[in-house]
Amino acid sequence: MAVDPVVLALSRSGEGTAHRVAAVLGCLVHGRRGRVDVADAFFDNALDHARDLFAAGVPIVGVCASGILIRGVAPLLADKTTEPPVLSVSDDGGVVVPLLGGHRGANRLAARIAEALGSVAAVTTAGDVALGVALDAPPAGWRLVNPSDAKDAMAKLLSGGGARIVGPDAAQATWLDGLPAGDGVTITCAALPVTDLGPHHLQFAPQRFALGVGCARNCPPAELRELVDAALHEAGVARQAVACVNTIALKADEPAIIALARDFGVPLRLFEAEALEAETPRLANPSDVVFAEVGAHGVSEAAALAQVGGAGRLLLPKRKAAMATCAVAVADASLVTLKGRARGKLSIVGIGPGQASWRTPEVSRLVAEAEELVGYGLYIDLLGPLATGKARSDFPLGGEEARCRYALEQAGLGRNVALVCSGDAGIYAMGALVFELLDRGPDAMGVSDAARRVEVVCSPGVSALQGAAARAGAPLGHDFCAISLSDLLTPRDDILRRLRAAAEGDFVVAFYNPVSKTRRTLLAEARDILLQHRPGDTPVMLASSLGRPEEHVRYRRLDALEVDEVDMLTVVLVGSSNSRLAQLGEGPRMFTPRGYARKIDGDLAG
Repeated sequence: MAVDPVVLALSRSGEGTAHRVAAVLGCLVHGRRGRVDVADAFFDNALDHARDLFAAGVPIVGVCASGILIRGVAPLLADKTTEPPVLSVSDDGGVVVPLLGGHRGANRLAARIAEALGSVAAVTTAGDVALGVALDAPPAGWRLVNPSDAKDAMAKLLSGGGARIVGPDAAQATWLDGLPAGDGVTITCAALPVTDLGPHHLQFAPQRFALGVGCARNCPPAELRELVDAALHEAGVARQAVACVNTIALKADEPAIIALARDFGVPLRLFEAEALEAETPRLANPSDVVFAEVGAHGVSEAAALAQVGGAGRLLLPKRKAAMATCAVAVADASLVTLKGRARGKLSIVGIGPGQASWRTPEVSRLVAEAEELVGYGLYIDLLGPLATGKARSDFPLGGEEARCRYALEQAGLGRNVALVCSGDAGIYAMGALVFELLDRGPDAMGVSDAARRVEVVCSPGVSALQGAAARAGAPLGHDFCAISLSDLLTPRDDILRRLRAAAEGDFVVAFYNPVSKTRRTLLAEARDILLQHRPGDTPVMLASSLGRPEEHVRYRRLDALEVDEVDMLTVVLVGSSNSRLAQLGEGPRMFTPRGYARKIDGDLAG
């Protein structure tokens, strides 16, 4: 599992069991506020919290009734091949029930917990119950070559067909020892390619092979893939027996290599030139030309050998195409703990105004997967229990450049980092600054070469503009714009020019950064400019602390807008000349007509 589980404690009667389970799994305890005394983080509503964790891809072990977890995650159930494990444990620890994701780790977690607590794992998946094994979930270091046939093969075994286990690696496949003998299904345990696979014939490949690759910049992905396929065929190695793709760190952002690892479904591992140079005595084809270019006498051979270590050997020396090279090395056992480092990842995430229900599942997942959270401290705090237990680097307001540089450089070390922004990270937030730094070279006050090679993911969030509009009703029903009134980075004259253009164009205007402690006049100037082009009774919405307990929404006339009732946490939404307030039973709602009234009035006239 890529993400550590979380143990949920809902009551004092199960609190001790929750901590025992967490100690076994090496993970955190989240406790129900007011009902649990000791926990790493607290939550208010069990159903909402379970739902948030599940949406983020976090495995859940709830010390509670199974029904609570089922009701919590039920609305999100969609694809059992991607959903995280969910387990329930009785308060006394006597029963452990894997509810979801049995073959994605839940059954294994249940077995670990039950063994440690001396309890019963109530596993119900057919293969585990009848045969003691799940054919579609082999242990780490093995890979099923034809997974689409596993279900039918399991049905044959459950019908009494029995299995015949063959192949050069059959002796190492001890996890299959419990299968009944017979001729119903043949299971081949081998790294070599096998034909005639199907429901009657499964193959498990031991992942003992490391693929080393190198290529020129912008090598066509198809060229590298064709070279690798030919090399594996020559070496007699099935693609599923490859544990990882390995290369020099300089190629961390090479599209062809990234695509190869993705297509093979294996990790990409990176080695610095110094580590590859240390493999020179074992290279079959050392090259002074390569050394002059990258600082190592080989890339593909050296990367493969660096992965398998001193006990491994080069199986297939370097093979070349016009723009690419590859080599294959083999270890004496499956490669489970990989050497080298991963390609770093920076996720630029917008968490919305703050409340978890407005945070997208993708953002929650990226935060859950991150090793480190970087951002303004308040924004990280708004993540609540999702941030608990993670390394975090808090930066003050005004430290925007420092936090973006830090996040990029940490990712450049191979870490998975989330840069946490409020609202949407691409709207008056850190997204643009990250790309501005990436666009600069090190000599132009940019970031390091390693930082420029990281994977950058941008995930949208609910912006303050959207949140305010939703609370108001539909003020953005027609043309609108957003203008920041902060003159720290934008010249004041440019702001005034944009204000005049927005006023003349009769746009609905959302003002970001309307005031600060030292800047109090621009909002008043904006009001006066807008009043030159729209009536004094134009509705204005003021929305403060959106999505938080202290949220405050109110309406004013444009000619009555006072600067003193606006602060840094207020979104100011000024209507166009057509915007109006619908007076409803529960209060006014703001909307901007798009023109449908003309059609409705025409129908009435007809």
